[in-house]
Amino acid sequence: MDRQEKKGLTYKDAGVDIGAGEHVVELIKKSVRSTFRPGVLTDIGGFGGLFSLDTGRYKEPVLVSGTDGVGTKLKVAHTLDVHDTVGVDLVAMCVNDILVQGAEPLFFLDYFATGTLEPHKAAAVIEGIAGGCRQAGCALLGGETAEMPGFYEPGEYDLAGFAVGVVDKPDIITGEKIENGDVVLGLASSGLHSNGYSLVRKLVDDGGFSLEHTYWDGGRDLGHELLTPTRIYVKSILKLMGECSVKGLAHITGGGLTYNIPRILSQGLDAELRLGSWGVPPVFEFIQREGDVALEEMLQTFNMGIGMAVVVDRADADTARDILAREGETVHMIGEIITGKGETRYVG
Repeated sequence: MDRQEKKGLTYKDAGVDIGAGEHVVELIKKSVRSTFRPGVLTDIGGFGGLFSLDTGRYKEPVLVSGTDGVGTKLKVAHTLDVHDTVGVDLVAMCVNDILVQGAEPLFFLDYFATGTLEPHKAAAVIEGIAGGCRQAGCALLGGETAEMPGFYEPGEYDLAGFAVGVVDKPDIITGEKIENGDVVLGLASSGLHSNGYSLVRKLVDDGGFSLEHTYWDGGRDLGHELLTPTRIYVKSILKLMGECSVKGLAHITGGGLTYNIPRILSQGLDAELRLGSWGVPPVFEFIQREGDVALEEMLQTFNMGIGMAVVVDRADADTARDILAREGETVHMIGEIITGKGETRYVG
């Protein structure tokens, strides 16, 4: 062959389609812009996102940041080819984490990585992220879409997210004000949220369960139950903090109630929780029954129906519950603070 007729190697030949990336940007522009809030100074597509902090609102503004992923819940999304919910999970895992320190989420950034970029699949994920940002009241300020051929299995992708919020220094919630006799309120979860999926997938695989089948009365098929997005508590908790004194907040993620509540307790205090004081969703009962999972293991792996724990003074408990219920939360009085060793105890 004549050298002049030989076709040169291109980036697309190596598996990276720059045009597909540009197509994704066009598909998501409207969704991303729908998340913008006062303070956003840049449009989508720049090298960096700019956000102007309203310093007039805060005497001593402190930035609070957090990062997280969705974990192996993504495997369920890949199997079912459903991609419009995991983006909500990504936002929820990050914003709920910074919320517990009293921070209002300001902006969010995402990282989407895949082997071969499929524009409509990527757009569905990012539209979910934008939906989560709208729920949290924060701006989707930027992100990265990485196409890495040979690194991921065909059709699969991974996600990471990054949230930044702000709180006035005197209003930071650390748990140091929690004392003996305080009440623990539990806010209902929407399901498994984004933790324990490696155990669940092993149960499904080993037991031969179908993601398309319904295994309890009144429920959806197992796959869509497992893909229920993580609940975002931002707006209701911010409303609560504006009207009532909050001593401690714990986002119930990996480690369950057993290990997350002690993260906000001093060594001289325990959280005593009353089993049966809240309704455990059927999906957890299914996992425990079909996997023969011990209750202790369930409580330290899953949220068991409580996605956020709120610690308040006993005198404020009814007020706090009313405020949260008014904001759309299902609230349970699940326990109290007692003297102890910085642990979660269960009674009942």
